[in-house]
Parts: sequence; structure tokens; C-alpha cells
Amino acid sequence: MAVTRLEIESRQPYSGGKAFGEVGPYEQLDGTVYFTVEPGHPDNSLIADIELAPKNGEGFVEFSADFRILRPVSTERSSRTLFLDVVNRGKDRASKLFNDAPEAVDPSAPQDPGNGFLMRQGYTLAWCGWQHDVPEVPGLLRVRAPQAVTEEGPVSGRMALTFQPNEDAPVQMLSERGHQPYPTNHLEDWDATLTMREHEEAEPAAIARERWHFARLEDGRRVPDASHVHLESGFEAGRIYQVIFSTSKAPVAGLGLLGTRDFVSFLRYGGGNEGNPCAGEIDCSLGFGQSQSGRFLRHLLYLGLNQDEAGRTVFDGVIAHVAGARRGEFNQRFAQPSTATKQSMSNSFPFTALEQTDPETGQTDGLLMRQRGKGSVPKLFLMNSGAEYWWAHLSLAQTDIEGQRDMKQPEEVRLYYYAGTQHGSGVFPLTDSDGGNGPRGQHYFNWVDYRPVLRASLANLDGWVKYGAAPPDSCHPRLEDGTLTQRDKIRERFISIPGGDFPVHYKRISRMEFDAAKSEAANLPAWMGNPYPILVPEVDADGNELGGIRLLDITVPLGTNMGWNVRHPDNGGVGQVIGTTGSTIPFPSTREERERLADPRSSVEERYGSKGEFLAKIGDAARALVEDRFLLPEDLATVERHGSERYDAVMGEVLQPQPADN
Repeated sequence: MAVTRLEIESRQPYSGGKAFGEVGPYEQLDGTVYFTVEPGHPDNSLIADIELAPKNGEGFVEFSADFRILRPVSTERSSRTLFLDVVNRGKDRASKLFNDAPEAVDPSAPQDPGNGFLMRQGYTLAWCGWQHDVPEVPGLLRVRAPQAVTEEGPVSGRMALTFQPNEDAPVQMLSERGHQPYPTNHLEDWDATLTMREHEEAEPAAIARERWHFARLEDGRRVPDASHVHLESGFEAGRIYQVIFSTSKAPVAGLGLLGTRDFVSFLRYGGGNEGNPCAGEIDCSLGFGQSQSGRFLRHLLYLGLNQDEAGRTVFDGVIAHVAGARRGEFNQRFAQPSTATKQSMSNSFPFTALEQTDPETGQTDGLLMRQRGKGSVPKLFLMNSGAEYWWAHLSLAQTDIEGQRDMKQPEEVRLYYYAGTQHGSGVFPLTDSDGGNGPRGQHYFNWVDYRPVLRASLANLDGWVKYGAAPPDSCHPRLEDGTLTQRDKIRERFISIPGGDFPVHYKRISRMEFDAAKSEAANLPAWMGNPYPILVPEVDADGNELGGIRLLDITVPLGTNMGWNVRHPDNGGVGQVIGTTGSTIPFPSTREERERLADPRSSVEERYGSKGEFLAKIGDAARALVEDRFLLPEDLATVERHGSERYDAVMGEVLQPQPADN
């Protein structure tokens, strides 16, 4: 058993009945999908605590999730391909990344189709909730997972929450990003601990238990609260805190993995008599996930879950986008799916698609090892930005465990890297903050928009899955050609730029020992062993990266573009890398400006002479990307427009680099 019922609660024309190219209009279906899984099935038994989930009368585990489907009204015009966008913290990501749609401020508002790219391809689009702690906000999709219980009652144990505030605050919820918290099971738990670090590599300092409480503030008064922690002196911006406490909330989080597997399988193989609205319409399926959702897909493949209970293939092709070398807390007791902290089981070996042996621990494993043993290994694109080298240890996904040699990828895998980009596609006009969602940067945020290349990559994967048309070879920095290097070796390139800075404290991960069974991290805090080597892309004289897919902002630059940024002193944590944010430092506009600032980089005026010459170079570089199949012909006008806008901004003297104020 798998999907037992798909309950459609709303069925309506999508985007007011708008027609998308030759495919025509779409309809939107929203509702709830109900699952029943056999806990003793060999695949399902990999799910942590599934044996402790409540069972129905037949001994099966039941749960449900929110879903959305967009399908062409005229099925004969569809591509007969299902595109599953793995939701990120309950939100659709594909609309922004493939359709250039604006970020939805209100998740309950009608979905913006943007440029309609995905619809014009004829895909049947689907989303299904998988994360248990998504806030109860209208429009966010989540899974409703049962709690693990024993004969004695709810499962209890210790867990760790790590957080880094971007502004001073007296209270922290016992969760990240406003997600549903894990409450303490004892307000006066004197075995709970709170520590503070100046940065990730610093030794933790214990905060005396009498100085903090499980409480919130109400009209300035402390009120006991199991879901918050209050520090009398306040949590300071930029410092890293960790609270370890006991909870009796233990959702079977890994059921989200089974739900994703079974939802896709149902839409592919389920019949109309079973309530499948896509019955007979799907021949193949593609899975896409960005960031957290990309790590989710890596984890699904690591567990070998690309087959349903009947042994049928789930995904024919997968894009795990900006996931780095990480997986996630998607299948463990007290899972925190949104955490990016160093001391997390999400940073555990293995990192590469190939099997490797860690010479220090003797452990042998690989991202695809279990899936390969079962079959149904999908065509897999592992695609990343520059940020993943600096915060998600990307180099471990492409080198041996000692960082000494490049690893040849399996035939089903391509590694693609967008040089000089940040985690999310670039920001324009330039800004050094994102409106309160994260820390301010010492530099402007990165402006390189990689979405046109992402669209081309999807077209390449689609052709590989359907017609066997091999995509371009993997393209990323390598040791063998000198485009992958040590971080300290590129430092001088950046501190010589007026206004330039360089990280003092790097993000890195180490071997960890949690003394863990499959279900929980019982040893908290984790014992930390030797760090893994982390490498980053080599750069040219301007500070722009040499390896990978070099977009137009890199080959015809108007500035230095990096995958990293550092925290501004206003947000504390000086010298620390901002996890997902990159940088752009524009070139001086004229020779006079360059000389005044003593900037070692040539000015825009000296490089191109005129806007016409600049745009001619942009056009040549864009056509080269089309020829290499990293850009679609329909996006030529888009990238030329981007170049023109950025040129005008730099030459308009509104973005001139200034000396650092720290």
C-alpha cells in the first residue's frame, strides 16, 4: 500500500485560464494526499522510528500531506512528463527559478506564472509537503507525521538547537526560522545547557544555568514557556548559541521521504479508478530541489528510495540544486530539517556519488551506493553556486576525502558549477541586505542571475531522460587544471580591492561521533574529530573564478563576483562568512575613478570603451553559451538585457566601490 486517497479540495483554472504557448491553459488542483505504508517493508524500515509510529488495525502506518498539481487542460498537448518541485520550507521554488516569477510574499496568494517557461514545456507540475515542522500558515505545504510512542508513552530524549541571531534579542524560540518548535518537557530542567561561541571554530563557553530560563517576555515580564529560551543578558548578534535540552516531541520525520516517493509513484502509475487525476498522462518524471530541497533529494537517493514498494522507478531524472555535499536532518529522531549548523548529522560522510573510504575512520560509503545495489539510479544533475564551496563543503563532492585528487563521476551523474554566483540567483539592483531575513553583508550581494542557465540545464536533462541525448560533460573547478585551490591562496586578490574584505573565520566541517543508532544523535554535543579539507575555486586577476560554467558576468565582467560575503559589523560576527550570500564589487567606471581609489582592477571605460562594444562582447559570449548548450536561444535577449542594465548602473556612478569602513 502507499497512496490510499487523494482528496481534491479545490479545482480551478490556473492563472485565470491563461494560455501558455502551444500547450494552452492549465488547471490547478489543491488538496490532501493520504498514505498508508508497511513499516516492515525493507525500504520503509530505513525510516527512523517507523516501528514506534501508531499502527492501524492492519499494522500499517498512516499519515497525510498537502499537495498541489498543475496539469495541462489539453492532455494531448502535454509533454507526458511529471515535474516534482520539492517544496522548500513549504514553499514552491520552481516558479521563481525557472519561470522568473517574483518571490511570493503571501504563500496563500495565487501562484504567479512568471514567464511560463515550465508550462510552455508541457510539464505536469506537482508539489507535496514533506516537512513536519512547517508553520501552520495558509498556502504552505507540510506533512502531518505521527509522533513516535512506546508503551510507556511519548518518546523523550535530548536534542540540540543551534542559532546565530542577526540582532540583539532577549528571547529565542526553540526552532529555526519560525518553524514549529520542540518544547522542553521540563521547565525547570537543570540538566539543560546553554553555550556561546564567538564563531564556529571557537571553544564554547558555558552560560550559567541560573542566567537563562525556558520562558518568553510578555509586557517586559518573564513568563514560563516550554517553546522559548530567555537569556537575562540577551543573545548578542553574530554569536553562536547552542541549547541542549530534553523534549517529548518526536515526529517520525522520515515519513516525508516515503510520502514524496509514493506521491510521485501514484501520479505515474495510479489508475483513474484509484482517484489519480493524472492517470494515463505520465510517461516519465523529473525531480527538482533547491537548497534544503536539493539536500532532501540527495538523502532520498542515499536511502535508495527511488523505487516504490512495488520496485517501480520513481524519478527518471533529478536536479539537486545548490545542495553542496550535504544531506539533512530528514530521517532522525528530533529532526530539524532546516538546520545548517556544523554539528549536525546532515554533515556526515559520505559526500560523493562514488563510493569512498575515509582513511581515518575506515568507513566506506557513497551517495548512490544503496540505490545502485537496487537499480533505478536516475540521471542526476548536481548543480551548485559559489556559496556551496564556502558554507556547504562542495569540494568534498568532487574530490577524494583527503582533497588530493579529482574524482571521476559515475556515468549517470553530471556536476555543474555556476562560477561566481551565490546560493540564490543574483540580486539586482544591488543591495547589502535582504530586508531582515539575514545579516547585512560587508559587500553588496551578488548580482549574477544563473536562472537562464538553469533553464538550459533542465532542457538538457529532459533530453537525456527521454531521448538518450547526452548532456554536456561535468563542468566545475578541478585540481588537475589548477582551478581548485586552498582558500588562503586567493586572499590577496580581494583585500587589495578598495572596499574588499576576506573571511577571517571559515565554515568547515569535521568528522563527528554522535554515538548514534539510526534514530537519534544521543551524544550531545557531538564529539568532533579532525576537519575535512575544504577547497575553493581559483580566481583571475580581477577576483573572478576560472573554473566551471562561466556566465556573462564572469567572461564579460563589470565587477568582481564571489560566492561568499562576510558579516557587516552592524550584525556582529565580524569576519564570519554569511552562509548563502555572495558578493559583487563593481569595477570603477572610469580611469580617473580607478586612480583615485587605487583600485588594481581596470575600469569599465578602459575595458570596453563604449556600451556598444560591451554589448557586442555580451552577445558573442552568450552565443558561445548557446553553442555549449548552457543557454537556450530564447534567453539571448534576457541575458543581453541584464548586461545592459548592469552597465547602466555602474556607469551611472551609483555603485562605485568605497573604502572599507571596518
